[in-house]
Amino acid sequence: MATEYDFVAIGSGHNGLVAAAYLAAAGKRVLVLERNAWFGGGVVTRELTVPGFRHDQHAMAHIFIQGNPLLKSDELGLKSRYGLRYVVPDLPMMSLFEDGSSLALYRDRERTCAEIGKYSRRDADAYRRLAQQAAEWLPMIASTLYSAPAPMGASTAMMDQSPEGRALWRVTQMSTHDLLCQYFEHDRVRMHFARVAGENLVSPDEKATAIGVFVFVGFLEAYGFGVPIGGSGALTNALIACIRAQGGEVRADTNVERVRVQAGRARGVRLSDGGEIAAREGVIGAIHPHHLGRMVETIDPAVASAAAATEVSPNACITIHAALKTPLRTRDGEPVRAVMTELLPDRYEQLRRSFDELRYGQFSSYPLVGLGSLSEFDPSRVPTGAATLHAWDYVPYVRADGRSWDESKREYAEHMLDHMVRFLPNLTRDNIIAYHCDSPVDMERTSPSFVHGDLHGIGMSTYQSGSHRPTPELGQYTVPGIERLYLVGPFQHPGGGVFGAGRATAFKIFEDLRLDLGKVARA
Repeated sequence: MATEYDFVAIGSGHNGLVAAAYLAAAGKRVLVLERNAWFGGGVVTRELTVPGFRHDQHAMAHIFIQGNPLLKSDELGLKSRYGLRYVVPDLPMMSLFEDGSSLALYRDRERTCAEIGKYSRRDADAYRRLAQQAAEWLPMIASTLYSAPAPMGASTAMMDQSPEGRALWRVTQMSTHDLLCQYFEHDRVRMHFARVAGENLVSPDEKATAIGVFVFVGFLEAYGFGVPIGGSGALTNALIACIRAQGGEVRADTNVERVRVQAGRARGVRLSDGGEIAAREGVIGAIHPHHLGRMVETIDPAVASAAAATEVSPNACITIHAALKTPLRTRDGEPVRAVMTELLPDRYEQLRRSFDELRYGQFSSYPLVGLGSLSEFDPSRVPTGAATLHAWDYVPYVRADGRSWDESKREYAEHMLDHMVRFLPNLTRDNIIAYHCDSPVDMERTSPSFVHGDLHGIGMSTYQSGSHRPTPELGQYTVPGIERLYLVGPFQHPGGGVFGAGRATAFKIFEDLRLDLGKVARA
């Protein structure tokens, strides 16, 4: 092989970059290869509309990574050395209802209770109980997110040994809807929190989704929603700067075709142009489970078959990125003050039925639109006085009418804009300088991790979670029968979103190489 490194990483998504950065900080010679002309995978900021407007093409707010020691303790110096900065607004999330009313979810618990009290004083008290329980569970939950997951049987047995554990286990089996009906009486309060489940591309009626409410509230109050200054890609840029400062390399426009395996050990990669790069100590692969059988030499057919059978969510994403002349305003003339804003119907049943329609491969009769305008908090992303819009909805990957997304996405985007203007009166065509739309097919094209437009890689179901994500054989970030091949990506534990989960993969590598992660973190 012509060129040799200690580790070669396939893909420059933030998880792979995190793992590579820890290795580079440990003194390993690391090479990261990216097939696109840009870096970052789902954590990328690009001028998608017109020059001067910087849009987060996929991930927008950075929530769960805020509890990761990577940032919490600044283990790699991304904030102290490599320029990563966040602003954390007081108002992470707000729901706007069609009649013009709203419900805000603040980091300050009592401010949230005052908001909920507009609809029900009883529900305000219930929120205090829910938020307190979320805070009590948060340290335990957070401790499971940034390292390899415990075996499923051991986790269940541990929870079954105490009343607190059994209560937690019960919640992990419930649907979000069931939980909300136990806590809240008002339709709009239930709908406000039910929409949170939808951000995992699942209906609030899906079983085993209720724990997400506690995770969401716990993180929101403890850490808030981090808005990266300069755009979501600022995290990617800081990680690349860290790798390069330690002597590592990050290359674009380089497509990996195969992982080379010799004598049962990953030894390097073969590129689509025929070139080969050796890896003395291992390969890190952001390889979707559906592609493992094709990309990894000598893989056990049974392992590859189980990986190929993993299920993606039936609900795919479609997004709009718009450059605006002036910032968005609600119907009462106020700016869009929340990091994330959900546009909701007046009846909770309508939201539930919209998810039901998606389940059967149909378009929702009522769009499930969420949006953010992060230029409100980070003016560096736009020209003076202007604004950005990032909006998303859920749609089937395969249209029941047989039309292709390439020829129909603009039509659906116009449908979304017509819906949004009912909530945001100045989102008129006159205020839109230009917009860019990514269909589920476009999502898949931008990253091989987003199969069928699923931004979580594969569905977030219980049988594809924890140590069984994506399969029981692959749940420890390794591939049975192939030494020194390590996996990263949203299809691994803990799932999609900006977790910095490559730290868990780095942990696994450090264990195998008998390296001291503590020394790297203290450096």
